[in-house]
Amino acid sequence: MINEKLKQIKSGKLSAKQNIRNFLDIIGKKNKDINAFLHLNPDALADAEEIDKKIKSGFKGKLAGLAIALKSNISAIGMPVTCASKTLKNYTGTFDADIVKKIRQEGGIIIGMLNMDEFACGISGETSSFGPIINPRCPSIVPGGSSSGSAAAVAAGLCDIALGSDTGGSIRNPASNCGICGIKPSYGRVSRYGLLDLSMSLDQIGPMCSDVYGCALMLEVISGKSQKDPMAFSTPVEKYSKIEPTGKIRVGISPEAEKLCLDSRIKTIVEKKLSSFIKKTSSEKKPVALKYIDLAVQSYYPIVFVEFFSGTRKFDGRKYGLKIEGSCGEEVLRRISAGKEMSKAEHKGKFYRKALQVRDLIKSDFDKAFEKTDIIVMPVTPSLPQKPGSKITPEESYAFDALTIPASLAGICAGVVPAGEIQGIPIGIQIIAPAFREKLLINAMSEFSKLE
Repeated sequence: MINEKLKQIKSGKLSAKQNIRNFLDIIGKKNKDINAFLHLNPDALADAEEIDKKIKSGFKGKLAGLAIALKSNISAIGMPVTCASKTLKNYTGTFDADIVKKIRQEGGIIIGMLNMDEFACGISGETSSFGPIINPRCPSIVPGGSSSGSAAAVAAGLCDIALGSDTGGSIRNPASNCGICGIKPSYGRVSRYGLLDLSMSLDQIGPMCSDVYGCALMLEVISGKSQKDPMAFSTPVEKYSKIEPTGKIRVGISPEAEKLCLDSRIKTIVEKKLSSFIKKTSSEKKPVALKYIDLAVQSYYPIVFVEFFSGTRKFDGRKYGLKIEGSCGEEVLRRISAGKEMSKAEHKGKFYRKALQVRDLIKSDFDKAFEKTDIIVMPVTPSLPQKPGSKITPEESYAFDALTIPASLAGICAGVVPAGEIQGIPIGIQIIAPAFREKLLINAMSEFSKLE
């Protein structure tokens, strides 16, 4: 438990240096089989020594002495920022992302950079140029993506907290597959400065941890306005780490979301967990209409394709590594090509603008739903994850995010906690809350995580 470890570090029972050394030893033994880390910080132990000195002098940083791992699309000074692609295999970060600065200010120690789907293009953890990531909780299925290394590192006990990025489910999908907790914050809650994003109007950096408290604490640290990211809102950051009982609340259930879930066993696990929550908290279950979420996948990908194509034009081989079209993998090239073609048709108002119109409809649906409910609960994935190496079509792959994409399009916050297992495969439950209601979200996640 993160809270207990922090108490040990701050009381002197466990030094920051010993905490980091313990993780480095574990990584040395396990990472070759999991492939979660691409790079370890050579200065991690020295950084930990400095934190120990500060603690003895009265330093009370919120993350003091904890080992924090970064998805490889987040910039940190002196660390490889490869996006798990040969395109950037020799690129080293020249500045700290806003979130990295905040982590360092609170005493967190960057232990290394994590593997991922290449340029965040993927749902399985298999598109990395540096080899696939293995699911440590259940090697017979993929870890999920694109924050695959982040989830695997946490699940395998290779770090205290990991950071991922979520475009349409890239934190929630692997959190579910690997049996851990993860949060996609509201759009604008966390600065994206220093993130090599997949889609500028959707991406958010978020925490992944074995417990809800660790996610809450990290979100509390990294949230807030930024002088360098104009899209980061100035909405006050609540004390997320002070987790409280939800009390009696209204829980929304979407019949449309239930139809998108194709595996009845997943529905049963979610329904059982929800029934326990309702009984424990005396909450009220209410049906809500999300009539446009069946169009989420169709509207999401044109937005992603066009924005990804635009964002990758800087990778032309002149300043940032190699030219992306000549060095990337199949899925990245597919998305670039699709974005290029859709951009050509834009003068006719096709694809991108139509997708934005549907996005507005989905957001409106959620706004209306939250007028009569506090949170909405649904599955994370419509079916069980595929086995490593499975040959599935792009359409099948894209549909796997059908239940996580809606919250991303609406710009609201969503989190995942473990809900159970199906034949040894971890299954998560997704809790969704209104924009900037992360405090409510975290309290609800905590309640769900305690249920039998």
